[in-house]
Amino acid sequence: MVSSRKNRPSRGFTLIELMIVISMILILVSIAIPFYNQSILRAKESVLRQDLFTLRSVISQYTLDKQKAPQSLDDLVQAGYMKQIPSDPFTSQPNWQVEQEDVLLAVDQQEPGISDVHSASNQTSSEGTAYSSW
Repeated sequence: MVSSRKNRPSRGFTLIELMIVISMILILVSIAIPFYNQSILRAKESVLRQDLFTLRSVISQYTLDKQKAPQSLDDLVQAGYMKQIPSDPFTSQPNWQVEQEDVLLAVDQQEPGISDVHSASNQTSSEGTAYSSW
């Protein structure tokens, strides 16, 4: 008894079928990766906006309560306004650029303190502006 190939059912996939499936998977992955990277960037930008808003708000509260601006961001933690200084999402460090207020505009006219904060990152945002200008 000689069995012929015509009587046996086909088992498995041909090489062409596997190559087509793999190429379709690669096409889908190549489309998905840029969307994933863009969503990561938007999330980091959102965190940066929120952190800047929080830091600026706390600096204002501290200045109004103490009648003088904080000398450093650590003053905010020591006074209990924040538990810790958040990390800049683009540098992964709590290394914010602080802007000192003008002596003539200072509340107590003697010790100028922090009036604003910016990101220490030198990267450009998705809007085309530098993160350090936010």
